[in-house]
Amino acid sequence: MTSISGSPQTGAPVGPVPDDALRRFYAQKLGWEGCGDYGKTDYDREALGADGLQCAHLTVPLDYTKPDGDTIEIGVLRRPAKGDRIGSLVINPGGPGAAGLSTAAALADADDTLAERFDFVGFDPRGVGSSEPTVECLTDKEMDAERADDLELDVSPAGVQKQDAEAKDFGAECERNTEHGEEMLANIGTRDVVKDLDVLRSALGDEKLTYLGYSYGTRIGSTYAETFPKNVRALVLDGALDPSQSPVEEVVAQGAGFQKAFDDFVAWCVKEQDCALGKDKNAALQKFQDLVRPLSKNPVEVSDGRKLSYEDATTGVVQALYSEQLWEHLNTGLNELRQNTGDTLMQLADLYLERDKDGEYSTTQDVFTAVRCVDDPRVTDPDVALEVSRQYKAAAPFLDDGNPPVGVLDSCAYWPVPNTSEPHVPNVPNLPKVLVISTTGDPATPYEAGVNLAKGLGGTLLTYEATQHTAFLQGNNCVDNAGTAYLTNLKLPAEGTRCKSS
Repeated sequence: MTSISGSPQTGAPVGPVPDDALRRFYAQKLGWEGCGDYGKTDYDREALGADGLQCAHLTVPLDYTKPDGDTIEIGVLRRPAKGDRIGSLVINPGGPGAAGLSTAAALADADDTLAERFDFVGFDPRGVGSSEPTVECLTDKEMDAERADDLELDVSPAGVQKQDAEAKDFGAECERNTEHGEEMLANIGTRDVVKDLDVLRSALGDEKLTYLGYSYGTRIGSTYAETFPKNVRALVLDGALDPSQSPVEEVVAQGAGFQKAFDDFVAWCVKEQDCALGKDKNAALQKFQDLVRPLSKNPVEVSDGRKLSYEDATTGVVQALYSEQLWEHLNTGLNELRQNTGDTLMQLADLYLERDKDGEYSTTQDVFTAVRCVDDPRVTDPDVALEVSRQYKAAAPFLDDGNPPVGVLDSCAYWPVPNTSEPHVPNVPNLPKVLVISTTGDPATPYEAGVNLAKGLGGTLLTYEATQHTAFLQGNNCVDNAGTAYLTNLKLPAEGTRCKSS
């Protein structure tokens, strides 16, 4: 990695610098250029090809306790404001592990007022996408093989032993295949991402941060508020993670959220002429299980030569439950499965796992695990893992594979570095009012999580009545107008405001 010590593009820091040893990072000026080399996936390359986009790399310490040590680079994108500029609107799409450059590029024209008043700014968090180095664990071929083997369905003693061995090996592979290995994994979490975000704030020339975070991006936002409360101008936190939930509570709550979304899909489907699950909503769950469970022993062919496994089928279903707009595709995929083909469900699974048409994966899934393993305390007791399995199957019966629950530990139990954070209710006195948006039928981050985050931050809650994950800048005028008014004029919607899907 290059050091900024000899860089000519330095100036004065904007706003406070938390430690004088970090001054040179806060004083750097971004060298904006074209975005051609910044896209790492087909989707990113297409999004970053739009007119008016500028990209750069921000240099930050690998380890903030060693500001004179190794440095890493954070990919940044900007679409400059078209009119009377307020400042930068920095966006994170969540994950953890999702690339932010393409998200900012895609949203830059979603609202005319915001496009006039703000530079739209996206960043790929450390280890992600155009940031260097990236966290890398499995090769593309290894990812394909892992998806196809359905190992988690083998609950025999030998199968459980093999699952345990794979969980142990995964962390070692991440450490071995990632530049700076252990040190990178130890400093990949939200604790360090928010420090990068504050360096970015200064490099963008903003005394205070205006931020839009979706899903896991809400944890970045709330952690930034705790770490740099005086540097906050405005935060929109959409699709919140519950600040106080343990990883165990979170996974069970998410299972219940996806079950609710599946039930909503069923209620829609049974009214359709070609519903793959029939006309009786009370029989739909059994029909669904009858369709997908046989894949564990008899995967079906897809047109590119791969075979649709049980894991891929259920991953594709979960992807479709993120938004009502994908329900037609889900019904098509289930109807195809009735005909013993699996192309649509495989395409949905590829979308979820970010596999492109050439068989190349983004590193999102690798980073997701790496961040999760340092952001939360890990489960190391097989009895606790067994109870989680029981509770998850009860909360999400559509994802029950028919096997008895087993106490298999995940990769975090064997992770090579300790966790650096843990869930807690934020304590940020005198924080400027923030806006939390929560959707009643959000499958991934259930509604109550947003209620709890708004309460913890002393913010305003905006409720959206729909079945989808996140809402702002996605076409609902009620939600979009409220969020835009807050970001531009710091005017919050009235307490108790509810918006409905059109």
